[in-house]
Amino acid sequence: MAPSDDDAPPPGPTPFERLGGEEGVQALVDRFYDLMDLEPAYAVLRGVHGSDLHSARQKLFWFLCGWLGGPNHYIERFGHPRLRARHLPFSIGQIERDQWLACMYQAMAECNVEPALRERLEKSLFDTADWMRNRPG
Repeated sequence: MAPSDDDAPPPGPTPFERLGGEEGVQALVDRFYDLMDLEPAYAVLRGVHGSDLHSARQKLFWFLCGWLGGPNHYIERFGHPRLRARHLPFSIGQIERDQWLACMYQAMAECNVEPALRERLEKSLFDTADWMRNRPG
């Protein structure tokens, strides 16, 4: 007898669940933007974001919830993320990419994201951030 879908083990928790749901994602996003605002090492990245981080903070929270396997808050509000297209107005090169990644990696470390999940997210985030570059160098 062939196994049916009913015999398949239940899927493991999503990254969203592993981070602690909306509360965990919000904590990560808040730490990310707090670090960007405070740390001189992220000054170029901070400069790209303008004077007020509130909108960017909210949009990243909404996006990450869905991207990590939770509620699709961003899509419900804005439709498909179209990340590259939405970021074209901003000059994103290697420095901005590297600072964004370093800031997020630091936020994940400070929020005690479990090592296996951090490794998985770091790879995915690097691939996405690298794809977002819209200028050389």
